[in-house]
Amino acid sequence: MTRSVRRTRRTRRTLQVAGAGAAALLALSACSSDDSASSGSDSSASATASDKLSGEVTVFAAASLKESFTTLGEEFEKAHPGTKVTFNFGGSDSLAASITGGAPADVFASASPKTMKIVTDAGGASGTPATFVRNQLEIATLPGNPDKIASLKDLTKSGLKVVLCDKEVPCGAAAQKALDASGLKLTPVSYEQDVKAALTKVELKEADAAVVYKTDVNAAGDKVEGVDFPESADAVNDYPIALLKDSQNTEAAQAFITLVQSAEGQKVLTEAGFLKP
Repeated sequence: MTRSVRRTRRTRRTLQVAGAGAAALLALSACSSDDSASSGSDSSASATASDKLSGEVTVFAAASLKESFTTLGEEFEKAHPGTKVTFNFGGSDSLAASITGGAPADVFASASPKTMKIVTDAGGASGTPATFVRNQLEIATLPGNPDKIASLKDLTKSGLKVVLCDKEVPCGAAAQKALDASGLKLTPVSYEQDVKAALTKVELKEADAAVVYKTDVNAAGDKVEGVDFPESADAVNDYPIALLKDSQNTEAAQAFITLVQSAEGQKVLTEAGFLKP
């Protein structure tokens, strides 16, 4: 075999190897491109999933939930950019009446099953309401407890100005239940439409005491002093929460309810003085 023939065969083999290598590189490049596209697609899908909640969520909630729910609303908005949680706090009976009257809302958090039933009986809830916390009564007195109030019976003392929540409001119904169980009769100087209004009377020194929730006494700080009474154990209120049937933002509304029921949400609520369900 001549040298020129050997050179020619060697050149062919070199070209064949080079060609195969180029093909392999093209194949690898194509795979890499596909993987990159796939990864980008997955990343995009993930981002879309995490950012899919948007819009406003309107929550009607019992006045006693004001501090806790405000905190949870802020946390919700941070976790879901593009959302806004708007609250309407008040007496549960008034809120229930507003909802059944057609007021636009996505979530209802009531201070008692009785007021939640007003909404469910009218077909206003989507699904079954769930109890997420419980609350217990306490006597709120002026700082330092100058009237030396030590029991529920002490509230019946002559000349003592006591405020109660209206009997139709959960805190008022619970207070009346405790009074009835003790065989006590109490004539307050006023009945207030929600627990915050009752507490404010003491904070402004317009009343000597009020029967409110422990959570409200905690929220007031040094503006009032709390006095426990054993009868409160017989009048603990369950707090149910429900997605409303006419919600205009069901996904975000359900996500807020999930936050309230989560370990994080429960931590905020129990730190405020609520009892676990």
